[in-house]
Amino acid sequence: MTTTYPPEPFRIKTVESIRLPSPKEREAALKTAGYNVFTLKAEDIFIDLLTDSGTGAMSSEQWAAIMRGDESYAGARSFHRLKAAVDDIFGFKYFVPTHQGRAAENILSACLVKENQWVPSNMHFDTTDANIRARGGRPANLVIDEAFDPANLHPFKGNMDLAKLKAFIAKYGREKIPFGMITVTNNAGGGQPVSMENLKAVAEIYRASGIPFYIDAARYAENCFFIRQRERGYEHKSPIEIAREMFSLADGFCMSAKKDAIVNIGGLLATNDEALFNNIRNELILREGFPTYGGLAGRDLDALAVGLYEGLDEAYLVYRLGQTAYLAACINDAGIPTIQPAGGHAVYVVANEILPHIPNYEFPAQSLTVELYREGAIRGCEIGSVMFACLDPETNTWNYPKLELMRLAIPRRMYTQTHMDYVADALAKIKSRAKNLRGYKFTYAPEMLRHFTAQFEPL
Repeated sequence: MTTTYPPEPFRIKTVESIRLPSPKEREAALKTAGYNVFTLKAEDIFIDLLTDSGTGAMSSEQWAAIMRGDESYAGARSFHRLKAAVDDIFGFKYFVPTHQGRAAENILSACLVKENQWVPSNMHFDTTDANIRARGGRPANLVIDEAFDPANLHPFKGNMDLAKLKAFIAKYGREKIPFGMITVTNNAGGGQPVSMENLKAVAEIYRASGIPFYIDAARYAENCFFIRQRERGYEHKSPIEIAREMFSLADGFCMSAKKDAIVNIGGLLATNDEALFNNIRNELILREGFPTYGGLAGRDLDALAVGLYEGLDEAYLVYRLGQTAYLAACINDAGIPTIQPAGGHAVYVVANEILPHIPNYEFPAQSLTVELYREGAIRGCEIGSVMFACLDPETNTWNYPKLELMRLAIPRRMYTQTHMDYVADALAKIKSRAKNLRGYKFTYAPEMLRHFTAQFEPL
């Protein structure tokens, strides 16, 4: 392995004890949870890679900011400190805080999406997809074909396919497309970045068609650093300079701040459209709270204002992307395929290549996710047919995703090199018995976002 583990640009000040449950305890926990790792108790997890959302370690500066939190119902100082940061980094005319990203998606969809309208993107993730569908809309994924080839080393596999986008707009027309999106980085496709060149081209296509352009920006800082590393002309620009250029291309953005702003709770929704903002604000008041707190405590707003800048720190981003690349390299050294090149926030194991005998309707990525917990009390996340298979309302047939992945999302500033080595060792042990693993079937599944609460039994 040529990838080395990067030195952490921080030192540990507080620790939390974790416990490795016995194999017998793990098996009992799986049965109680209905073989859905989302419903496992946190106390039964040794290393938790379910998500990087709201699970990172906040800094001493963020904890200090929490103590300055102003809990005034309206016009709190905490809001104005957050506003200064949002204005500086993102540059939109209007914004509201929300309690998390899916709230921002819900409000945007409620204000813009009508029955049988389409919202194109490179790849929508789960809650974005569901919020569009909940309003009667149809999400469309138009990522480049290279995204579906795990071994392809294309540096920007999150890019939108421009030809697909033009054809899509020509087919449905402006009246059927209330707004267009792009997700940076592309979570559903392996945490892969989008190039600035592609962002500019997408923005121009939307603009020429009169379609408002919104960025799903949960992991925008990681995307900015990939641009710096991989795109000519940006190697000497700072992450914040790249971010400002990126957002200048769009009409607005929504964001789960629980990712690149390194907070436990929070989201943002911004726009340049005054009339839309008035509708957003009214929807926010109805569902989230007053526009200067948006479902958050003042202390959360202050932690977010600090975290937005910390997430753009160059030393932190070198470490962040380096840690992910290290885990991917360790897993690859064990002969286990992952999405290449390594993404920003997570390593995506290609489950159907490890378990080719399990068909997609028996959920190979779910089988691998369960087995990883069984082996080492490690919690990953299925990103495959449990999460994304959907029934086409026009043909009444099931559409299955092209990729069956298990995502190992790394919380920010939390785990060490030894933890990463432990995860890779556990996967190597599973690989040696992979042919003996079997699939799963639902015993309960809701209509939308079924991966969160579904129950399974092994076949």
